[in-house]
Amino acid sequence: MKWFLIVLKKYADFTGRAQRAEYWYFVLFYVLFFIALSIIDSAMGVLSYEFGVGLLGGLFALAILIPSIAVTVRRLHDTSRSGWWFFISFIPLVGGIILLVFTCLDSTPGANTYGPNPKTAAT
Repeated sequence: MKWFLIVLKKYADFTGRAQRAEYWYFVLFYVLFFIALSIIDSAMGVLSYEFGVGLLGGLFALAILIPSIAVTVRRLHDTSRSGWWFFISFIPLVGGIILLVFTCLDSTPGANTYGPNPKTAAT
């Protein structure tokens, strides 16, 4: 939960680097919150099966859209890639797989163009 709150504190910060733990814990808690809100939407009867999202889930996804893009860009920076690589995810199927691989890669050792290694700065 700590990592999720760290990402929210850096709401629209597209600079710097994000280590794997920050990115993947954010994704984990995003999915857990979205599932919980979908269950609540379904119980309240406001879940749209046509769109696959309900009122609360949709509002949550909108509120977290900018931080999720920002943490993805910082994660790409951690692997010495420009944040523009985020747009590869718009290529159907292949783009998402490539972005997944990039986010799974280990940090670039030492400092890079985007700042110091967050692993060594955290310890």
